[in-house]
Amino acid sequence: MQSILDFAGHYWWLVFPLSGVVGGWARSWSKAGERRHQRRLELYQVKNQALRVEQVRADEVAQLLLMHDGVNKRWLDYELDVGKLIDFPMMTDVREPLTVAFLRAKREADGLRPAEAAEITAKGRLDEYRAAVNGYEVAFEVAEREARRVKDSSFTGPERQRLATARKLITIAVDDAATPSERQTAYRRARRELDGLIVLPDATVAALEEKVARMLGTGQA
Repeated sequence: MQSILDFAGHYWWLVFPLSGVVGGWARSWSKAGERRHQRRLELYQVKNQALRVEQVRADEVAQLLLMHDGVNKRWLDYELDVGKLIDFPMMTDVREPLTVAFLRAKREADGLRPAEAAEITAKGRLDEYRAAVNGYEVAFEVAEREARRVKDSSFTGPERQRLATARKLITIAVDDAATPSERQTAYRRARRELDGLIVLPDATVAALEEKVARMLGTGQA
């Protein structure tokens, strides 16, 4: 113990440089700790941001799917209703550029549609699908607006008369108050009146025939 005290007495001046060294180590350790904490904080923020971006992307895809479904439903209102197609024949007239543009935009959007929202993760893929859906909606609205404007004005007088007759016959064909014989006759005559005037999509014909058959089954019961 005495030797330590003697050493301290003779070399008391070493206290100052040693304290500086110790203080330097402490400061370095503190700064290193701060840097580690900062790196952990930045990593946490990056991960959270990535999660938020992924969530937004999923929400965007879900919204696009709903938008896509909405336009499809608006088109089905025509495709499955012969009466509406007779009233607005341009919607199926592939000689009309606006109709062709709408059908082409629909095909493109349908082709890019994912089976579920989680399938789209890349931003480029999301942008491509968004552009297709937006183009589909715009093309449909333009075609529908024009179809409602022109109606059957592109047909001659006799052709418009045939369309009007077909419209009445379709009403009879799906009328549960009519007899089975009246429905069958009305359906066949309506198809003859429309022949050469309007090309009905396969889905339209199938929906009409199913409805007529259901009505006939009900009448026979």
